[in-house]
Amino acid sequence: MNDNRNMILAIVLSLGVLLAWQFFYAGPQLERQQAEQQAQLAQQEQQSGSNAPVVNPDGSVAPEGPGAQTAAQTQVSRQTAIAQSPRIELNTPRLSGSINLIGAKFDDLHLKDYRQTTDPNSDTVILLSPKGSPKPYYAEYGWVSDPGADVKLPGTDTEWSVEGSRELTPSTPLTLTWDNGEGLTFKRTVSVDENYMFTVTQSVENATDMPVTLYPYGLVVRTGEPQTTGYFVLHEGLIGVIGEEGLKEIDYSDLVEDGAIRPAKANQGWLGFTDKYWAATLIPTPGTSYQSSFSYSQASDNFQADYLGDATVVPAGGSAEMTGDLYAGAKVSSLIDGYEETKGIQSFDLMIDWGWFYFITKPMFWVIDALYSVLGNFGVAILVVTVIVKAIFFPLANKSYVSMSKMKLVQPQMNEIREKYKDDKQKQQQALMELYKTEKINPLAGCLPVLIQIPVFFSLYKVLFVTIEMRHAPFFGWIQDLSAPDPTTIFNLFGLIPWDPPAMLMIGIWPLIMGVTMFLQMKMNPAPAEPAQQMIFNWMPVLFTFMLATFPAGLVIYWAWNNFLSILQQGVIMRRQGVKLELFDNLKGMFGKKSSEGGDAK
Repeated sequence: MNDNRNMILAIVLSLGVLLAWQFFYAGPQLERQQAEQQAQLAQQEQQSGSNAPVVNPDGSVAPEGPGAQTAAQTQVSRQTAIAQSPRIELNTPRLSGSINLIGAKFDDLHLKDYRQTTDPNSDTVILLSPKGSPKPYYAEYGWVSDPGADVKLPGTDTEWSVEGSRELTPSTPLTLTWDNGEGLTFKRTVSVDENYMFTVTQSVENATDMPVTLYPYGLVVRTGEPQTTGYFVLHEGLIGVIGEEGLKEIDYSDLVEDGAIRPAKANQGWLGFTDKYWAATLIPTPGTSYQSSFSYSQASDNFQADYLGDATVVPAGGSAEMTGDLYAGAKVSSLIDGYEETKGIQSFDLMIDWGWFYFITKPMFWVIDALYSVLGNFGVAILVVTVIVKAIFFPLANKSYVSMSKMKLVQPQMNEIREKYKDDKQKQQQALMELYKTEKINPLAGCLPVLIQIPVFFSLYKVLFVTIEMRHAPFFGWIQDLSAPDPTTIFNLFGLIPWDPPAMLMIGIWPLIMGVTMFLQMKMNPAPAEPAQQMIFNWMPVLFTFMLATFPAGLVIYWAWNNFLSILQQGVIMRRQGVKLELFDNLKGMFGKKSSEGGDAK
């Protein structure tokens, strides 16, 4: 029967897409193999002044000079590393930490609004950490000079002096100074807003009788490859939007294997590091020319994103300054969009990995977020969005179900044609197509309700998986994080048995509800005549239950709710078309068959 075959085709196609997606995009990578090929170390020019910054031959900035630490340097605890250097406290509504006066680094940053787990008493999320700690991750700004130039510059071990306030807050900027003792005075003013944006203004006063040429730089360094979620569907690593070259997404392994990446010079964009929910990115002043670089050092095990500005001439007896921004914090969509508009940052919203279906994913997030502001629960917002999506696609789904109903009504005629031309498949198909044309039936219409869900399903998955707003967002009952899988499982009787099953056996309550609704939806149609088709129909819900059990709970709730709405919609439409619902007969036939087989066995 063509309607069953079309339904099977739609389900198999959908399953194929989802399995491919699971394998290539959503399947977790437990480990990333370290590349055997080692990146060659760029030789660095010796500068006057200890550990003064230099420019590598590839154009990247090496701020620590020849005295840079190696990967084998002794590590201490994060608290000890912080205590080893003089610091200025940082305190804003959303950030806490300190600025390191040695090198004027941003290397101690806590995100006040976010906890490590759903426990409100767990530690706050740590974004930046100093050198010498277990996971160094920091940003800094500075100046470099031409190779061979005899200019003493502030370096990684330079201790800066503080002018004015001893605390950095949104209302009290931090001003740092350093005199090189040779006529140059360096000043650095750091300000921060109430969210996650720092602004750094560097100035140089030249008291000598000769002009000095300097190049401003900014960099973010991360030591060692961090632990990532391991999903192909999400980029975690180095990232940037570089002028006309657009978005650059660079995996850690790519830099290790292939060496430094040096895009063309640009005067718009940003660059840095992105995690699933957090980012640290440099933003050169829009309109100013800069050379960007992404690199990896085998000696220090440092991954680095940096930019080098054009030459700035500091005239004799005069001064010069340059300004740049640093975004270090949570990837909050509304904040990022706001900065893109107010600061003119090119494609700053691409810091969030909206995916291939950007044109669906981001609007879907806007709708869910807007509903959340009214309803106060992201799970309820997802249920309402599902109804909205069903309403949008109602004309298409209605047409599909009507066509399926018509096929059921002409089923006797179809059987007659198959019987009449059972030895001539070509004439059989011609007669069936003529019947479809006469009755205005689209034999492929049954595929549409399933196929149109795929981009919506994928987009909702992206929204749940990548947006910080969904992180630790509760629903009701045991679902305290819509972005994580259902924590219950049938294999320990939903917590009654004190045993933690392996991940593959974590089949929670919502995945089971989804599987049951999918099973009932499939039983709405006549049972296939062929045993192979019957097997596919019977096992498909089981396979989907196991597969979707590892997906975010919010996505499984959406799928189950969507199945339930589809059952209601299909039932109403078929009754209006005068078609008998097959659900109860199929269920009776299924269990009756098992009972009969049991009796025969006796």
